[in-house]
Amino acid sequence: MNEKKKGPGGRWEEQAGPGKTEGRAKKRRLTGTQRSLIALACVLAAVLSVTLAYRAVFVKPELPQKEDPSSSQEGDDDYGEGMRPRSDGTRKSKDYYTVLVMGRDTGGGGNTDTMMLASYDVTNQKLTVMNIPRDTMVNVSWDIKRINSVYNYYGGGDKGVKKVYQEISQLVGFEPDYQVIIEWDAVGKLVDAIGGVQFDVPRNMNYDDPYQDLSIHIQKGYQKLDGEQAMGVIRYRHDNNMKYGYPDGDLGRIKTQQAFLKAVIQQLLQVKNVGKINQFSKIFQENVETDLSVQNLFWFGKSAIMGGLSMDNVEFVTMPNTMKSCYSPSVSRQVGKNNWQSYVVPNAKELLDLVNNSLSPFTEVFTLKDLDIMSVNADGSVSSSTGHVEDARAAKAPVLLYGGKTDTKEPEQSVTDEDGNPVDPETGLPVTPEDGSGTTDPGTTNPGTTNPGTTNPGTTTPGTTTPGTTDPGTTDPGTTTPGITDPGGSSSSGSGTQPDPPDEGVFVPPEVTEVPSGLAE
Repeated sequence: MNEKKKGPGGRWEEQAGPGKTEGRAKKRRLTGTQRSLIALACVLAAVLSVTLAYRAVFVKPELPQKEDPSSSQEGDDDYGEGMRPRSDGTRKSKDYYTVLVMGRDTGGGGNTDTMMLASYDVTNQKLTVMNIPRDTMVNVSWDIKRINSVYNYYGGGDKGVKKVYQEISQLVGFEPDYQVIIEWDAVGKLVDAIGGVQFDVPRNMNYDDPYQDLSIHIQKGYQKLDGEQAMGVIRYRHDNNMKYGYPDGDLGRIKTQQAFLKAVIQQLLQVKNVGKINQFSKIFQENVETDLSVQNLFWFGKSAIMGGLSMDNVEFVTMPNTMKSCYSPSVSRQVGKNNWQSYVVPNAKELLDLVNNSLSPFTEVFTLKDLDIMSVNADGSVSSSTGHVEDARAAKAPVLLYGGKTDTKEPEQSVTDEDGNPVDPETGLPVTPEDGSGTTDPGTTNPGTTNPGTTNPGTTTPGTTTPGTTDPGTTDPGTTTPGITDPGGSSSSGSGTQPDPPDEGVFVPPEVTEVPSGLAE
C-alpha cells in the first residue's frame, strides 16, 4: 500500500509502496535566457532565408573580362584594319555599366531597326540612353553602309548580333559591357503588366498591314495606352498612303519611342510594381536574349527604385547627326540610272562630347581618332575619323555609271525622303502637312501645337527625281515579301538593294544586265 506522509511543506504526499515506481519527472521550464536565445536563432534563420532568397533574385552583374587584343587569335574579334574599341580601363564610378539594346521586330523579318546604347551610373543614379538611327553610316566594306544592314548582311542570328555590336563599338570607341535583344512584343506585354501607360500621342496614326495582322488607329492626344496601342505607337512611321507621317521619318519615330520609354520607366520605378517581379520575370525570359541573367536585370531595377533614380537624371538622346547622300553603284545598276542613297552621318564633335561626358564608363578622355565616325566629302568620297576606310572604292570620288557630275551636290529635286515624307529642297529639312495630322512633341501635354516654321508639303520641283529612293518593287536585303511596307521599318534596311557580299559571300549580288560601255565603278 501507499503510505501518506507530511511533506516538507506540511502537505500529505502519497509515497510509492512496493512495486510502484516514481512518476515521470517533471518538465524543466526554460529560463528567460534560453527563450531569448531560441527566439534569436529563429530570427536569424528567417533573416538568412530572406537574404538568400533576396540574393537569388537580385544579383549584381560582374563586369565581363575582355580579352587582350594582342592575345586573341586572328578572326576572333575582327575589327578590320581600323582602331579597336576600348574594352577596359578605370571606371568613372564603382558601379558603372553600359548596355547595347537592340529592338527586334519578329513581324518584320527580325531586323534590328532600333538600336540604343544605355549608360547607367548606379553609384550616382544617372541614366543616359542614346538612340542610333537605323540609317547611320558606318565603316563597312560593302556599298550600302547603313548600320541596320549589318545584321542581315551577316545572316542574322548570333553572328549578325556580334557584327552590329562591333560596328557600334567602333562608332563610339568602346565596347558596351552587355547586350540585350528585345522582341518588341515584350514592350506591349510589359505595358499590360503595369496596368497601361499615360502618354501624349504626338499625331494621328493610321496604318493597316494584313500581312502582319497589324492595324494602327490611334488619335493624337494625352491618353492611357494598353499594350496593343503601345505597340502601335512605337512601330508607326507613316500612314498607308505614305502622304502623312513623321516629317523627319525615322528620326521622328525615335523621338516618340524615347518619350514613350521614358514614361514606361517612370511608371516602373513606382514601388508598387516591385511585387510584380514574377510577372516581369516571365516576360523577360520569353522575349529577351541577353548575356545578363534575369537576376542581373532585377538588380538594375532594384538599384533604380531603391537607389532613388530620378526622372530628372534619365536622359534620352539621339546620336547627333546630319543628313547626307552618297552615290550607290549597286543601286544604280539595279534601277538603270544614277542613284544616291541617303544617310545619317554623325556630327563628330557633338558625338565625341556625348561619349566623353555621358556614355563612356571610362575616365580616359577619347579623341576623334578613337571613334570611327564616317563623313561624306565634297567630291563624293567617304572618309573615317580613324583614317581608314574599309571600302577602298568608296574612299575615292565615284565614277558615275550613267554620266553626270561626280560631286555630292544634292540633285535639285530633293523634295522627299526615303519614306516619301516631304522635305525642303533647299535645306533638306522636313516639312509638316497643314491638316490635322501634324506631329507634336511626343510625351508632352499640349498636343495641339505643331512645329513652327513648317511649309506646305505639296510643293514639288518639276522634272526631278529623288536621291536615296529606288524604283518601286525593289526589295531590301533580308526581306522575304516584296511590296509589304512596315510602319516601324523593321523589314527594311532602307537601302533598296542587296549590299555587295563580304568575303564569305552571304549574299549574291544582282547580275549586271546593262552597263554602258567604257563605264566602271
